[in-house]
Amino acid sequence: MDHDDALRLVENSLDRPSAARVYDYVIGGTHNYAIDREFAEKVRRRIPIIADYCKTCRLFLGRAVRRCIDLGVTQFIDIGSGLPTAGNVHDVADAARPERDTRVVYIDNEPIALAHSTLLLAESADPQRHKAIAADLLRPDDLWERVHQTGIINLQQPVAVIINAVLHFVRDTEDPDWVLDYYRQLCPPGSLLVLSQMTNENPRSEDERQALVDLVSYYDSTTNPVQLRTTEEFGRFFGNWEMLPPGLVYAPAWHPDDKTLFTETPSESRIIAGMARKP
Repeated sequence: MDHDDALRLVENSLDRPSAARVYDYVIGGTHNYAIDREFAEKVRRRIPIIADYCKTCRLFLGRAVRRCIDLGVTQFIDIGSGLPTAGNVHDVADAARPERDTRVVYIDNEPIALAHSTLLLAESADPQRHKAIAADLLRPDDLWERVHQTGIINLQQPVAVIINAVLHFVRDTEDPDWVLDYYRQLCPPGSLLVLSQMTNENPRSEDERQALVDLVSYYDSTTNPVQLRTTEEFGRFFGNWEMLPPGLVYAPAWHPDDKTLFTETPSESRIIAGMARKP
């Protein structure tokens, strides 16, 4: 997709909300429009702290990218990346590596997200090291081939596969177990798998439990139905890879820093997350 095609696609999408732009708005980004903000505010009226849930995912992403670099992995495949926005992978990675030798491929199956990514990366990224492409998480063989075709990632060397705040949009009827197993097989030894998703465990009250039920119901009427999972249900997606400390936990308990939300009560974040390494 070239710059002009991307611009036309964005301009022609303003009659309906974009999930990627709604998320961008909720976490404080600027690449969204009135129709996106209206939808986000509808959700916020039912779940007032939805923005903090989303910010928790984004903050976890930044900590995870820095941890990957600490562990010596500098190639990133960000699946379901949405819009490159506040705290995106290539900015965090470059800040953590003064050598600026990190490489990132952003992947989304939503045309609007790809269009925005194309426009934004043209302004702020290095085309030799950063690329946005269209592919579907649920078609791993095709996705992996498209990553290879970019020439950005050396798939013979360890990679960090990031699927952040995406798997709650993949229901068990879509066979995510097979999909994640396929990605784990494709990755070379030493690779890292970074996952997070929303959970319905441990609601603070009956009202919050019902709010989470309502959230699922809202999304049933969209093209992105939701399935919330318990820690046990989510943990299977790491397979037999080595879970790195502190294991699969609520995201605020995963290497928290001074920006982390919900540090006093991590379970209130509603986000579970972890990182595993391929032997």
